[in-house]
Amino acid sequence: MSMYKIGVVGDKDSVLAFKAIGIDVYDVTEKEEARKTIDRMAMENYAVIFVTEQIAKDLDETIERYNKAMVPAIILIPSNQGSLNIGIKKVQDNVEKAVGVNIL
Repeated sequence: MSMYKIGVVGDKDSVLAFKAIGIDVYDVTEKEEARKTIDRMAMENYAVIFVTEQIAKDLDETIERYNKAMVPAIILIPSNQGSLNIGIKKVQDNVEKAVGVNIL
């Protein structure tokens, strides 16, 4: 039985606090670097990958590819610069798909 891991991808200021609670932290600034990091994490048994919205806004194709798979779950989170409302929009879309109406 393999152990799954949890990691976070984003700019240093936004993700450093996650290190304090034992989550693997990947500080990235460039789109291509972020894409490669997420792909590598998916191959290394990460079940949950948190990605800051500022990084995720340029990675639609990569995120969609993993949204079709069971693992890893890509969860969008706001950065220290605030939210772009991308993450909450995806949650609302998934709730609406599951329930049939947007209850949020």
